[in-house]
Amino acid sequence: MEYLTISNKYIVMKSDENFNLNHTLHKLAHALPSQAHIKDFIHHNPLHDFQKSTFFEAIFKASKIFGYKVTLALIDYRSLLKMGRIDTKTLDRIIVQEKGANNLELWKQKLMSNSYDESVVASIGRLRNHWKSHANIQLDDHVHPILFRIISNYLDQGISNLHFPYVDEGLINAFRQLEANSAVSFFNSPRAKKLLQDSTVDTEALLKMIVGDPNLYEEYLYDQAFSHHGWSGIVATIESQPETLLYGKKVSLKDFIHLELLLEIDRLDDHLGVNQWKPLNQYNQLVPRDIYQVNVDTELNEVFRLWQLAFEWSYYDQVLAGLALSSKAPNDPKKSIEKSFQAVFCIDERECSIRRYVELENEGAETLGCPGFFGVEFYFLAEGNKFYEKLCPAPVTPKFLIKESDSEVNHESALLYSKASHSLLGGTFYGFVMGYWAAIQLFLHLFRPKMNPAISNAFGHMGKDSVLHIESQNPPLQENGMQVGFTVNEMADRVEGLLRNIGMIDDYAPLIYLISHGSSSANNPHHGAHDCGACSGRPGATNARVFAYMVNHPEVRKILSSRGIEIPETTRFVGAMHDTASDMMGYYDIDKLSDSHKIKHEANYHTFERALDKNAKERSRRFASIDTMSDINKIRKNILERSVSLFEPRPELGHSTNALCIVGRRDFTKALYLDRRAFLNSYDATLDPDGTYLTRVINPLPIVCGGINLEYYFSRMDNQRFGAGTKLPHNVMGLIGVANSSDGDLRPGLPLQMIEVHDPIRLLMIVEQKPDVVLKVITSADSLYEWFVNEWVHLVACDPFTQEVSVFRNGGFVPYETSHPSIGSIEDVLKYVESGKEMESNYIVDATQENLPIKLIKK
Repeated sequence: MEYLTISNKYIVMKSDENFNLNHTLHKLAHALPSQAHIKDFIHHNPLHDFQKSTFFEAIFKASKIFGYKVTLALIDYRSLLKMGRIDTKTLDRIIVQEKGANNLELWKQKLMSNSYDESVVASIGRLRNHWKSHANIQLDDHVHPILFRIISNYLDQGISNLHFPYVDEGLINAFRQLEANSAVSFFNSPRAKKLLQDSTVDTEALLKMIVGDPNLYEEYLYDQAFSHHGWSGIVATIESQPETLLYGKKVSLKDFIHLELLLEIDRLDDHLGVNQWKPLNQYNQLVPRDIYQVNVDTELNEVFRLWQLAFEWSYYDQVLAGLALSSKAPNDPKKSIEKSFQAVFCIDERECSIRRYVELENEGAETLGCPGFFGVEFYFLAEGNKFYEKLCPAPVTPKFLIKESDSEVNHESALLYSKASHSLLGGTFYGFVMGYWAAIQLFLHLFRPKMNPAISNAFGHMGKDSVLHIESQNPPLQENGMQVGFTVNEMADRVEGLLRNIGMIDDYAPLIYLISHGSSSANNPHHGAHDCGACSGRPGATNARVFAYMVNHPEVRKILSSRGIEIPETTRFVGAMHDTASDMMGYYDIDKLSDSHKIKHEANYHTFERALDKNAKERSRRFASIDTMSDINKIRKNILERSVSLFEPRPELGHSTNALCIVGRRDFTKALYLDRRAFLNSYDATLDPDGTYLTRVINPLPIVCGGINLEYYFSRMDNQRFGAGTKLPHNVMGLIGVANSSDGDLRPGLPLQMIEVHDPIRLLMIVEQKPDVVLKVITSADSLYEWFVNEWVHLVACDPFTQEVSVFRNGGFVPYETSHPSIGSIEDVLKYVESGKEMESNYIVDATQENLPIKLIKK
């Protein structure tokens, strides 16, 4: 045992075999929220650290340890039963399935009538709370305000005019230099400052001073980190993903903890006096414990589990009943209609409705779905930008760079937003000269909303007529370790991969649209959560243009032809983007079309506009500020204004109500109304008997769609701990996150306005393929398999040849019979929307025609 001496007092045990700091930091980093910079709002499982456990075991364990609320309250479940949202037959079925028929009445009584203590109390926090009971000091109140100011300034991405000095040396070294060269200090007493300047004093030395017993160190660090889990989480995330910052800062969770321990020592010295306080283990006989060893096998947790299963399967059962009936319907005897155009949308569930209206407006239109980065992974450098933007799923690290030139987008077109106003003299001048004009502009924006440079414009991500450098030179240019552009063979590989994955290998229409999506909104720091998750929380317009260029390339088509994919010379692909907030559609490179294709596009444009009108009307049923009975043109105008209104906290509802991910042919779901709740990924099992393409299709879906679903699930269940609370008082901290005050902790997760209408149920993935093929695919990788075997995502296989439905349970597929022999029907979706009623069934079918018992009725 080795000691250091400071101020003639032994304070440090340099090492102890009972505690491994690096191991604890590794565990802690995985337990903390992993939400990155708000510009990269990537949806993920907030309980990713527990994903190797089964879903219910994991959520109840996390609840016991961290105090999370992970289910609805019993009164809410019982209310859902009375409303019919939980089906009585389904509830009975779940109880019998889980507890046996002999115990049905016993457990039904417990679910319906028994009273329980539903309070949730975290087990962490116990150790640090002893400072309040023994030393009468609440450390959080004294330490957090200064700690948050330091880390916010250190990580700042552009709010401050001056950057934190010495950032290349790391947080502690930078803070050490700042303290040594400043006339004032963050510390109130001299000892902590001496400890900071002595580089031989490590983190364990500080823990020895504060805690005393090495067996208590890990618990203390958990208590400390989860007293501000937002800031701790962002530091841990940046340490593992430094590229998440535009202005790189060297930071580590270890340094952040070291800084907080120094501030704790300083505040204890200031409050109690140097040498007047003792380590925590000397105040009380504290018994070390493993915080992960908790008992979750309680009757209340079992009651919650049964209710949640009944809630989920009451919805799933209706969906599966509809799919089963749909698959058994006779084929339409009418001759196949010639395809007028095809449109490949992102799988995003917000595109579910627009696809339906496009098909209803034009019988010859065919829609398909794939992840919105269209299989082309790259970084994008917009003209005039300093930083690269990642346009592919978060786990992918691109090796390619696409650069833009000749863009007409002016990102600093408004004089009010000049950087000159940030200086003392410039600010004074702008305050007097432009202040009144700024007030007038604010008034106009409030009462006559329109797009302006302060608003996140989905179409401003890339110039509409700019030049993209997509094809690489020979030899290829390199920039910061990335290849600028793709070679012809690399383009052909990506085009072939996508077309085969979605079954689009023949029968092409003259025009094929690749429709990405983005979302415009004002005064919304979470706008990245509304953009394309497959594009790392950014609009996907660039990806659509890039793929269209690739598939239109003559040399690429020659290679595709040699591989068995013949695309007619008369077929052209067009990149486009749908703004899901404003319901506007933009098209790219139309000027490059032939005259005949331009005529066809003009007709298709009007089809899309009519579909967008109806889509806006359907969306309006959930917006209190819009009268759904209004004229459809007025509704469309209101939807547009809503997306650019400074006073609108809900420009759109994002992924609220997401519940399904369906992998299969469009005919599999075309007859069903799914109420914008389904991610739709095209896949044709008849072209993939061994599941080769299915492996590529399924791999990203649990991460992307399951991540979205679980982010919404947990943010809805406990918006204060998992979510961000109401967005109205949010302050943006350092352009990296939001807090509810200038001294507050960062708020990871989703704000209240994004989840308040969400049904918190897990994602049901439905795959149109034989169960044995699906099983082979999901067991091909442990990281994929755990999503399903641990039931973070439910899985169902629908055999495309026998129409049998099987549910994945306990490591295998078992036959499933629905409890709903029939489902409801209506004649017109929009008329039903106008009624103001909630949808009584989850899809709408036509039961009036004997030979077509399941068909969505057209207006």
